[in-house]
Formats: sequence, structure tokens, C-alpha cells
Amino acid sequence: MLRQIRPALVLFVALTVITGLLYPLAITGIAGVIFPRQAQGSLIERDGKVIGSELIGQAFTEDKYFHGRPSATTGPDPQDSTKTTAAPYNASNSMGSNLGPTNKSLIERVKGDVEKAQAENSAAPVPVDLVTTSGSGLDPHISPESAMFQVPRVAKARNIPEERLRVLVQEHMESRLAGILGEPRVNVLALNLALDQGAR
Repeated sequence: MLRQIRPALVLFVALTVITGLLYPLAITGIAGVIFPRQAQGSLIERDGKVIGSELIGQAFTEDKYFHGRPSATTGPDPQDSTKTTAAPYNASNSMGSNLGPTNKSLIERVKGDVEKAQAENSAAPVPVDLVTTSGSGLDPHISPESAMFQVPRVAKARNIPEERLRVLVQEHMESRLAGILGEPRVNVLALNLALDQGAR
């Protein structure tokens, strides 16, 4: 019996070291050399201070900023550690909502978000990604339609021409990867940073 257990244990330890230690270290090292910025989290810095990542959304709520998709991520409730509370774009708890399309609280939340968006811009239909969460809850992008939908609100809040904002959105539009993968998109943090720089 020992003759049968010993090779299994040796193989288990060897594969654990190879796949659990050596392989991840090698891939991390290679990624750090080939893609150093991406391997460090695609961080965005201003004045020597990290203000975010291109890969993780942030909660912008002021009218003078473009808003991202709603986030379903949660965090521990500071009042009661046995409960959770909404914590938008909580990178340590990436998740979507488990609420189904017939869930009453989801329907009410989406209806409320749609009504709020329609109050801001009644001239266009509300893009679906402005009122629905992504699978990760951390999506930093919105569709070009969602960005254009928000132009009147942002222009009014900043007292700048809408056409100028439309041009800014077009400049920050990212195409499909290799022309075929994904959808055109706009990184909300990058767009808002450009907006702040132009407003100075």
C-alpha cells in the first residue's frame, strides 16, 4: 500500500509546486516585463498621486461629471458586521446582482433610475447600460450612447456648449478590439479627467 501512496504524494507535491508556485511566478514575471503598466493595475496618476485605475469604475454622482454604470458590489455594514451594505465599485468584492428580471426590488430600482435619467434628458431614450449593472459591478466603461445621453446635463452643470462635450466624447471613444471583439466604449474616469483638465 505504501508503494501506491508514495508516488501519488510525490506527484501531488510536485504538481502543487509547479502549478501553484513556479508557473504563477513565471507568468507574473513575464507580464511585468512585457506589460509593466498593465501588470501594476493600469493605474492613473495625477500630480504623483494614484487617483484610480482604467480597469475599475468609480462612483461619480455630481451633475458636472459623466456617470458610469450602476454597481451592485457590497461591503460590510459599519453599523452591523453581520450584514452588508451597498459599496459601489468595491474592488475587493467584484460581483453582479443575483436579482432576477422579475425581482420586485430590481424592477423598482431600474424604474427609479430610468425616471431620473428621463428627467435629465427627455429628448432621447435611456440607454440600458445607464440603469443596469455589469456582471462584475466594476465596469469602468459606458456605451457611446450613454455618454452622449449625459451631454446635456454635464453641459448645463459646467456652462459649456454641448457640441464641445460631444467632441470630447468622440475623442475618448475606444473601438472594438482588433475591430471585431467587444463593443465601442468610453472610459468614464478618463473622460471626466479630460473634462476637468479642459475646465481649468
